[in-house]
Amino acid sequence: MPETSESPAPPTPADLMDQLARVAAAYYRRFAAAATVHGLTLMQGKMLSLLRGPRPMRTLADLLGCDASNVTGIVDRLEARDLVRRETDPADRRIKNVVLTEEGERTVRLIRSELLSDPTTLEQLDEDDRRTFGALLDRVFPAPTA
Repeated sequence: MPETSESPAPPTPADLMDQLARVAAAYYRRFAAAATVHGLTLMQGKMLSLLRGPRPMRTLADLLGCDASNVTGIVDRLEARDLVRRETDPADRRIKNVVLTEEGERTVRLIRSELLSDPTTLEQLDEDDRRTFGALLDRVFPAPTA
């Protein structure tokens, strides 16, 4: 009888969630280590990385999955280190936006550079693979609208 090469069964959604949890945990361990080099906690580093432009504090709380009062404390500590500043929103003076300072931008670049320096990072993917991976992530975890 000839040998048949059956492909393995596709992973179940539960298998994929387990894999995603493992990958997320590994990523955040590496991210926390990179943030620590710069005297930051994981949450402080995450907040800096979310600031690609001015963001209201409420939006940051939603993105970080924490209470707005926690964001206030994180912003206070980052502001004391001159990594962020608060600005009044020009459209609604009641809203305070958080903005990276030059030092904050430099710190984010350094953290990202450290994360990408590992040979097992996303840098090993070619353009087509990165495009496909990004599209799959967007499909499964659409970016929040705000």
